[in-house]
Amino acid sequence: METEYYGPTGAPLVVVMHDWFGRLPWLEGVALELAREGLQVAVPDFFDGWTSTDPDEARSQVDRIDISSALTTIDDIIEEARLYGTEKVGELGFSTGGWLALLHAQGGETDAVVAYYASVAEKHHGIIPCPLLLQYAESDQWEYGGDPQDFYDRLEQHGTPTSHFSYIGTRHHFANRAIPRAFDAQASALALARTSAFFAAHLFD
Repeated sequence: METEYYGPTGAPLVVVMHDWFGRLPWLEGVALELAREGLQVAVPDFFDGWTSTDPDEARSQVDRIDISSALTTIDDIIEEARLYGTEKVGELGFSTGGWLALLHAQGGETDAVVAYYASVAEKHHGIIPCPLLLQYAESDQWEYGGDPQDFYDRLEQHGTPTSHFSYIGTRHHFANRAIPRAFDAQASALALARTSAFFAAHLFD
């Protein structure tokens, strides 16, 4: 499916990357909020229209993601935006999308990244040359060497400017309105306010 766009063409761009449940409608609210701040927002679909709210189905789907294709999609969105006057670029990703944002940012095309409940294991971690805002649930599980504390330590060693927050009483996917068992309205609102402020600080001159 095609990338969805919000906000003014030529403005600073934020690429919003969905979690393993796919591009569900709740992301439109996030995009509109950022667009109200004067940003152009692009929301690609890495699953070609597939969505679910079932964790087992989502886990199976994410195992089939074409990482190279996803990163190329992000490159293409940024390249096109620059043709229309965009100078600065941010990336916002949730869970799997956060991981993709952190991977892509290592290429040096991004000015600021916000990642929710995401980290990068050492084997995938190169230098990220832009400021990061990391948003975590209080209760979460980490596999494959992705423990956030190890990630923080490597970011510090690399000199990456990093801010991070943990939201009391929350679980993974606390910002996803389509997952009632995890969604936390108060934490989600606070995290989005911090996200907006972070992009305002780093994407506008």
